[in-house]
Amino acid sequence: MLKLRLSRGGTKKRPVYKVVVADSRFARDGRFIEKVGFFNPLLPKEKKERVGLEAERIKYWLGQGAQPTTRVARILGENELMPMPANGNNPNKAVPKKERNKKEEDNKEAPKAEAAPAAEAAPAAEAPKEEAAPKAEAPKAEAPKEEAAPAAEAPKEEAPKEEEAPKAEAPKEEAPAEEKK
Repeated sequence: MLKLRLSRGGTKKRPVYKVVVADSRFARDGRFIEKVGFFNPLLPKEKKERVGLEAERIKYWLGQGAQPTTRVARILGENELMPMPANGNNPNKAVPKKERNKKEEDNKEAPKAEAAPAAEAAPAAEAPKEEAAPKAEAPKAEAPKEEAAPAAEAPKEEAPKEEEAPKAEAPKEEAPAEEKK
């Protein structure tokens, strides 16, 4: 499968990436089919030199079925070569965990306060749901009774089957006799 992905270059702690078209089985920094751009993450986002892409070649390879990786899809989306991917940036990732937890608790408390006035109107709407639930349970209770009745009838039906079964056994006994011959 063809992939549009980043191939790492540069030195230790100073990465520079090439945007390449490569077979997914090839190594990350190994053989590739074509270089279609570059990406320098050390430069600020406002600078033009941060990303360079060959739009025509990228569109060609996308048309040939090449799939971009998530990072390359984001870069292409920012440069309007394809629609932005749905899984975007996580702004909470940079916030310390303790502060994140405080914000989550505040967010949980706020909907509860808003839900209280709505809860007063909701019981009327919930009451029919509660009534519907016992109705659904009632047939379940009746179902085992119905199952029990056929179960009682089943042994009566089994008795005639047992009578038929010995008839079927007789030919089976004859078969081993034939095998002995």
